[in-house]
Amino acid sequence: MEERRTSRTPRQKYGEELRLRRTAAHLTQEELGNQVVCSPTLISHFEAGRRLPKPDDAQRIDRALETDGFFARWLEDLESKYTDHFAAVAELEQHATLIQQFALTLVPGVLQTDDYARALFRAYRPNHTADELDEAVVIRTKRRRILDGPAQPVVWTLLDEAVLRRRVGGPQVMAEQLRRIAGMAEAGRLRLHVLPYGVGAHALMQSLLTLMNFEDSAPAAYVEGFLTGNLMDDPALVSACHTAYALALSDALSQQESLALVRAAAEEHAHGQQ
Repeated sequence: MEERRTSRTPRQKYGEELRLRRTAAHLTQEELGNQVVCSPTLISHFEAGRRLPKPDDAQRIDRALETDGFFARWLEDLESKYTDHFAAVAELEQHATLIQQFALTLVPGVLQTDDYARALFRAYRPNHTADELDEAVVIRTKRRRILDGPAQPVVWTLLDEAVLRRRVGGPQVMAEQLRRIAGMAEAGRLRLHVLPYGVGAHALMQSLLTLMNFEDSAPAAYVEGFLTGNLMDDPALVSACHTAYALALSDALSQQESLALVRAAAEEHAHGQQ
């Protein structure tokens, strides 16, 4: 029987070439990481095609492997459409087996409808054009493809109640957005929990947080603010993020109570009651 071949992405080819050149140089991931000034976990992500090195890292890789600028030049052809602080996260979530996300004020990007995303972009781009908005929406909502498959990744979504109450894009846009989230939860595509206002202070009230687990490498955590983000793979920091997520989740409503609250909020928006 003919063996099925799976196509590799350009980033996976980049990573495979890096692994081959590192092996030929008789360096471990840890030894290469020491020369690049990064963790062996990050080298592992590079080689798996989950992340790309920054230009300075690529130059250090070339020096360590004596590849005469090969990896730095190739990197220029793999530039992401995402902002610098989010590009690596967009790649990682494509490979994650488990994503646990917390949203403080906005619906997480991977769950946003087109109209919800457009309203967000319009809010902070005062001189936008229709074409620019359309392009931004396409780039963001393309991330939803990771949810098309029936199995991976497993997705947990924890929402502060503020996400349900802030009317983004008008009542109908908001109602459609919340109905979509509820529908995905009811279909078993994501696990949904809400932290109600009545909880008061909770462990994640300072930041958006995304946790990602992978089949063959260490987990990562990502926090984000205005025009900035921080992707962490340091085990101690990632562990602290997991602890904070677990604490916040323990204060949340059950799945059924959360679904009921999201459905109720959608109907309130639809009927102009908020």
